[in-house]
Amino acid sequence: MRICVAGAYGAFGIKHLDALAAIEGVTVTSVMGPTREKIDALAAQRGIGHAATDLAECLARDDVDAVILATPTQLHAEQAIACMKAGKPVLIEIPMADSLEDSEAICAVQKETGVLAMAGQVRRFNPSHQWIHNKIMAGELKGQQMDVQTYFFPPSNMKAKGEPRSWTDHLLWHHACHTVDLFQYQTGGEVVQAYGLEGPHHPELGIAMDMSIGLKAANGAICTLSLSFNNDGPLGTFFRYICDNGTYIARYDDLFDGKENPIDLSDVAVSNNGIELIDREFIAAIQEGREPNGSVHDVLAAMKTLDQIERSFG
Repeated sequence: MRICVAGAYGAFGIKHLDALAAIEGVTVTSVMGPTREKIDALAAQRGIGHAATDLAECLARDDVDAVILATPTQLHAEQAIACMKAGKPVLIEIPMADSLEDSEAICAVQKETGVLAMAGQVRRFNPSHQWIHNKIMAGELKGQQMDVQTYFFPPSNMKAKGEPRSWTDHLLWHHACHTVDLFQYQTGGEVVQAYGLEGPHHPELGIAMDMSIGLKAANGAICTLSLSFNNDGPLGTFFRYICDNGTYIARYDDLFDGKENPIDLSDVAVSNNGIELIDREFIAAIQEGREPNGSVHDVLAAMKTLDQIERSFG
């Protein structure tokens, strides 16, 4: 499998390059980024044969079988559609788009072309959340509440690597997208009630710096999600699963019970790296000719919920 990583020198582009290096039979043959000097340097450092500043150049190559998009969010829909129309399966980093309209357009082109398209909902693949999902599917747990805290702080709209972004981060369409999709995945259905509350907007960035979201699933489970760019403390997302048969705390790829005792996740998956696991699913789905876990159609329900929440802000 020969892969192009677009947005390769961003924080998540690097994570995908590292993940792909751990997967047997996979070669990154092309990388794309907006700055010629940086993308050439990255290609040379990683021993990648082709680098470009134009995605169309990468898509035209015979040695590119599939594409991972780790580019700015506002480019996702246009680029994903271009990949599918070029016959290249595509994995779109979260969020697959920052509007319901663009998400629906991606899904429509996927149906039209039949080319595999997957959304990068990595929480489905983190071993901590996989462990919970497996217990739910086996009937050993029933979720009653997800209590989630998502805290990040962009002092000047910076990337995770400390460089200025070419796009504006968003608590709803970027950060809440993880939890909304995960909640629907863990409860097995679409959200039947959703609301959101916004705090004050940043005077320059024009985005809400604090947000509260409430969700209810068809099975009665609820989710309470707090998000902030103002929190002075540990950054990241922290999940508390309150179940009928125990409480569990997930922190990225680690899992603890309600009393902070660690839970062994060594037999959940072949890796404890969620990015590697999502890349493995993408590649396996292409090779096996099947829909991936996290196809754009799977994730569309979450995008509909995000749109509903956004409209509830008034």
